[in-house]
Amino acid sequence: LSRIGDELYLEPTESGLSLRAVNSSRSAFASFLFAPLFFQLYEPGGAGPDTELFRCKVHMKSFLGVFRSLPSLEKSVGKCLILLKPRASRLVLQLHCKYGVTKTHNLAFQECERLQAVFDTQSCASRLCAPARVLAEAVVHFPLTLAEVTLGTGPGGKISLRNYVEDEAEPSKTMVTELWLAEDEFQSVAVAPGSHITFCLKEFRGLLGFAEASNLPLTIHFDEPGRPVVFTLDDTVLEVHLVLATLSDLNSNSQSPSTNGVSHLPVPSDDFADDLESYMAAMETSEGGSGGPPSPTF
Repeated sequence: LSRIGDELYLEPTESGLSLRAVNSSRSAFASFLFAPLFFQLYEPGGAGPDTELFRCKVHMKSFLGVFRSLPSLEKSVGKCLILLKPRASRLVLQLHCKYGVTKTHNLAFQECERLQAVFDTQSCASRLCAPARVLAEAVVHFPLTLAEVTLGTGPGGKISLRNYVEDEAEPSKTMVTELWLAEDEFQSVAVAPGSHITFCLKEFRGLLGFAEASNLPLTIHFDEPGRPVVFTLDDTVLEVHLVLATLSDLNSNSQSPSTNGVSHLPVPSDDFADDLESYMAAMETSEGGSGGPPSPTF
């Protein structure tokens, strides 16, 4: 999530603890939902039926500082307690270590709107599912400085990955790296012939690293260029979504697309104009005692 944004959104719900992040340009959104079974004890709060659950956001660097040096923590920490104190405006993180040592971190937070991307994976025309290791070994051939990568389909059900090159660039000065993955390397392939999308590689690498370490298959849902691509990981106790904007195809008809069934404003002329700003929805909360101006919606 730290590859996505500078702020971490926490929202305890009845279905689990949600951790979310969005980048400043609203072109990338990620969500991790940990089911109650993931925890030894989970209490979302909001006891009454009319009581709204509290949500907040903290600085990403502050949160990451608590879990610095994971190999060391795994050896010394027995359990972690996450306690949200709305009245004190503090997020308390307690690390219960060996020999009775307890480390307590008090992080200041801000009350915030609900952060949610609007998408529907069922309406996507194309779907790919592959072991994370296959895709991780594929993107390792691209330089770390590469910004965008193009995923496309080819003859015989093959899937291609290619570094994105602008049409205006001189071919003689540009190195093109392209590799093909056979259909049998995927667990399932259901793609529209000739389809392709271009998206940012940085956030994709981050999700691949997590999926590979967790040994979870990665599913890619996408439509035509300009509509968001959705990467999902599903487990019994974890649900992950990464939503990335894709580059609009300037050669295609300039019609006003509908985003997974949700209509939005006409696409501006910028290449990446069809970013997630059209797909982000922020529902304001009216917390008691909030006298300041309302937070902007996305």
